[in-house]
Amino acid sequence: QVQLVESGGGSAQPGGSLRLSCASSVNIFELNSMGWYRQAPGRQRDLVAKINVGGVTSYADSVKGRFTISRDAAHKMVYLQMTDVKPEDAAVYYCNAKIIGYDYWGQGTQVTVST
Repeated sequence: QVQLVESGGGSAQPGGSLRLSCASSVNIFELNSMGWYRQAPGRQRDLVAKINVGGVTSYADSVKGRFTISRDAAHKMVYLQMTDVKPEDAAVYYCNAKIIGYDYWGQGTQVTVST
């Protein structure tokens, strides 16, 4: 069983920055990948960014160049640095961990973008 706890959501103005954190209950190298998804009201949950066990990262086209996923294995943490945020980035952000055949999810953290 993997438990994930997100923190760091909140409000930012357009062009501003936020950093999301996700704490894993297990060694992150035991997982195939970790990532961030987001879901806006009435929309499906979409992948934002992910990092695999080898450290390879990938991003949704909409956030490339603005968001950065990183990890601190010693502290079992994964981060999402969000810069130049846009109104369309507003959503509930979920931390995800994948291990063969299963997905684990955090409880989600709200990100709002407003002037």
